[in-house]
Amino acid sequence: MGKYICQRPIHPGELLKEEIECRHLPQTQLAAQTGISYKVLNDILNCRRPLTTNTAMLFEAALGISAGLLMRMQLDYNMQQVTRDKSFMERLTQVRKYASSLL
Repeated sequence: MGKYICQRPIHPGELLKEEIECRHLPQTQLAAQTGISYKVLNDILNCRRPLTTNTAMLFEAALGISAGLLMRMQLDYNMQQVTRDKSFMERLTQVRKYASSLL
């Protein structure tokens, strides 16, 4: 049985945005509480910027959402995004062909 791959990768910003909206927590307040600039926070929440380990840990401290979960979501998102890059996938195929000829 093949590995299940979600059809639409979920950026951790989607989860965070939903959480702060449910809590009626203004982005400005969360930005101030975590020391993350409003622009960076807004970019993360709108999936325009990746989460870093540091920001994941800050969100965990502020919201109680596991930094590990957020980082796994970011990794899954990144992996799914790169598999949609045809140019990179062609390059990867070439590297694999070359590597198999060395074995």
